Amino acid sequence: MEEKNLLYKNLIIKELYFAKTLSCADLSSRINRSLPFTAKLLAEMMEEGDVVETGYAASTGGRKPIIYSLRPDIMFVVSVAMDQFVTRIIISDMQGNYVTDIEKFELHLPEEPRWLAILTEKIQGVIHKSGLKRDRIMGIGIGMPGFVDARKGINYSFLEAGEAVTSYITEKTGIPVHIDNDSSVIALAELKFGVARQKKNAMVVNIGWGIGLGMIVNGELFRGHDGFAGEFSHIPLFMNGKLCSCGKSGCLETETSLLIIAEKAKQGLKAGRASLLQQLPLETFEEIHENILFAAIRGDQFAVELLSEAGYNIGRGVAILIHLFNPELVVLSGRGSLAGKIWQAPIQQAINEHCIPRLASNTEIEMSTMGYEAELIGAAALVIENYGIDTNI
Repeated sequence: MEEKNLLYKNLIIKELYFAKTLSCADLSSRINRSLPFTAKLLAEMMEEGDVVETGYAASTGGRKPIIYSLRPDIMFVVSVAMDQFVTRIIISDMQGNYVTDIEKFELHLPEEPRWLAILTEKIQGVIHKSGLKRDRIMGIGIGMPGFVDARKGINYSFLEAGEAVTSYITEKTGIPVHIDNDSSVIALAELKFGVARQKKNAMVVNIGWGIGLGMIVNGELFRGHDGFAGEFSHIPLFMNGKLCSCGKSGCLETETSLLIIAEKAKQGLKAGRASLLQQLPLETFEEIHENILFAAIRGDQFAVELLSEAGYNIGRGVAILIHLFNPELVVLSGRGSLAGKIWQAPIQQAINEHCIPRLASNTEIEMSTMGYEAELIGAAALVIENYGIDTNI
């Protein structure tokens, strides 16, 4: 009985983490247990210090129900957000509040064979600096690019021997580790906390060094048979002869990624284009990311043109997604989404030109409200999603 109660307490922790606050009746419905049983568990969790009362819900005519939330400091989660070149690490509490500064550093996955050892050392450093004991950390969630098998904990793109990322870091830290593709992690954040919350069918486009995709189908993340679904970057859309990072040519990525935008920016500046970018450095990956988007937000004509051209081509890819999946929502997320609504007009234009109107008429295009933070938020959500998952109720 104690083991069964613990399992349902774990479910309550998960539900409260994602919902922030819930009444006893809400929790009873969500964990599919009786109201008296749920009330008993909540009483025990309050006595143990895991759950607190946070006031009363809005009245619907009768007695206002008490609402509950997790105590923020009962446990903590380490979030790791990786792309091909830049990695960020943060620790957050059970309310999603950051309790450390973001540790950001360049880690070139395609060129650094020791990346896993370096990453592990950085994670250990952040934990040590936080002063938190290991048993207070629920888990480490990692979003990373490449072909990721989340079940086996393997990244096939950057570890040729097929070594499990999860077991390596767990062995070094003593903490459970969960990984997934960066775009899937971003989609998880949008599904749990963002504009895709409570949506049944949505496509989440991750605008970055490539153009990733997280797919929400029937209210859940869709990863495909091997977990590799969503390789949006590598749709063969152009006859441009440009070699893609995947080894093929003409992929969507070859005309739309932030790296391509940076390359075109440098070419334009060399050719004498007047632009705010003449005064801004474009050497490091963070400078490329921040300064081109910054210039576009400031209304720089050249920077806006670069993003508009890329946005139109992303829209051509989105038109294909709409024909295949008929989603109710397309979310523009990831690091590139910091440029905001500048993306929406060219993407919508491409959809208008390349989509059958009947298919596209009820698909909304929305910007992420989390932007560059989405992957960090999703990495924490990945840990919570897997909390107690190996146990059968």
